[in-house]
Amino acid sequence: MFSLHDSDICRSILESLPTGVCVVDMQKRILLWSDGAERITGHLRHEVIGRSCIPEPLLHCNQPGCEFCSEGCPLARVMKTSHADESNGILHHKSGYEVPVRVRAVPVRSQNGSIVGAVGTFEELQSSATSGRSLSVYLPEFMDPVTGTASRATAERYLHRAFVTYRESQVPFGVLLIRVEKLTHFRANLGVEAGSSFLRVVARSLEGAFSIADYIGRWTDDQFLVVLSGCQQETLPSLREQVRRTLAGEGIEWWGERHSLPVSIGQACVQPDDTPELLLDRAHKSLHVASEWLTGTSAVGADPAGS
Repeated sequence: MFSLHDSDICRSILESLPTGVCVVDMQKRILLWSDGAERITGHLRHEVIGRSCIPEPLLHCNQPGCEFCSEGCPLARVMKTSHADESNGILHHKSGYEVPVRVRAVPVRSQNGSIVGAVGTFEELQSSATSGRSLSVYLPEFMDPVTGTASRATAERYLHRAFVTYRESQVPFGVLLIRVEKLTHFRANLGVEAGSSFLRVVARSLEGAFSIADYIGRWTDDQFLVVLSGCQQETLPSLREQVRRTLAGEGIEWWGERHSLPVSIGQACVQPDDTPELLLDRAHKSLHVASEWLTGTSAVGADPAGS
């Protein structure tokens, strides 16, 4: 029979929890880091124990410019106020993408009642835009292993289903074909994992930009296919521009420097008597024009939005 007075047993219990658990002292040095914290953040236990939080800000709150690892840190706040704290935040995964989390913090007291540190827990939040999609279609066997989006085979099946719905119920849809430019050169300079990290950042941004009715898949090594349910020809260009602006600000921190890549976007909307092949052909042609426009090699007056 074990005793909870045994500190090694208590540490082992806390470290094995699937929830993110972090214990810090008054200097915010990390004393304990759970298995769940490793999984959610990508930072391994040996990388963070003894450090003052994380070398870079790990969390941002849901207000612009508010960094949890500065004055707004929940752990620092509870040590100062002696009151428990709970808030939502955006966690920066080691691989570069963002994870919405719920953060809870409580002060740790010594036997005489003085505050000697704090315990923080964090759990992943499922947004309304992505929870249904991840539960219903992104099962492991249907996922792209690098980005966590749908695989090409799964995306192809969904595209064909969209055509069936269009023919039976006249529900329109459009597609965006999104290419990460210069990915091969990026990998050659920074490594394969850096390229994978950037693709994951793009995938997470796309998942946050669309509704649960839309579908996102990894189409080729450097391309994503987005199927937009209910989208009509007149609304497709504005959606494309919205996505372009969203992705333009994305990047990853790699070896202390921020890196980003340009993104080109092609578009096409379903037409009467269309086929998947014809639709994708128009999307590819639109993507080609957008790519040439981005690199400055397009013909004068070319429309990067395509058709």
